[in-house]
Amino acid sequence: MVTLPAPALDDVIDRLRLTDTAAVSDALDSLGIPGVLTGIACRVPGVTMVGVAYTVTYGPVEDTTTFHNAANYIDDVPAGAVIVVDNGGSLECTNWGNILTAVAMQRGVAGTVIHGSARDIAEIRSHGYPLFSTGVSMVSGKNRVTLAATGNDIDVHGVRVSPGDVIVADDNGAIRIPRAIAEAVAERATQVDETERRIADAVRAGARLDRARSEFGYATPWEPARP
Repeated sequence: MVTLPAPALDDVIDRLRLTDTAAVSDALDSLGIPGVLTGIACRVPGVTMVGVAYTVTYGPVEDTTTFHNAANYIDDVPAGAVIVVDNGGSLECTNWGNILTAVAMQRGVAGTVIHGSARDIAEIRSHGYPLFSTGVSMVSGKNRVTLAATGNDIDVHGVRVSPGDVIVADDNGAIRIPRAIAEAVAERATQVDETERRIADAVRAGARLDRARSEFGYATPWEPARP
């Protein structure tokens, strides 16, 4: 697959910031590619997030006699990245909280997706930091999980997230775009938004919904607008 150079990817990310996860989902559907990170919910209402995935995998602690500082990876996360943590969707302990949020904000991280649980939600909401997770708990991950890997492929309910993939998230949840097709997805998502805008405008002007959908191509909204 072709990998987009950094300047081109920056442009794609800027375009994706103008759309939402619903349009991105439709665009991926049109290409037959799954992307929804099932079970991941927005924990800070109203936030949006677009960025390149920095993947982190946790595993269980076997030796509890030694302290395992599992989150030091965060000092290496580049600005603009989306941290995607895989703890197997666990609800038993947390992998994110207020201190990691403070570091992430200081470093210019775009946001965080946890296939697992987070805590300190009220404080994180007060900062407006984009956080998405499977669950919420108050139980610390200290000496319950340890860092297994960074920069590896991870799996969220059958959807593979690779380092460098594009993550888009909002109140609807989170979705992954394979980096190699990010440009095509951005183009199609933009067209989906335009198609739906035209249908909504027509209905507000008094048109029947069935006719507006037929006229503006609702069945395939990612295709170029009809004249």
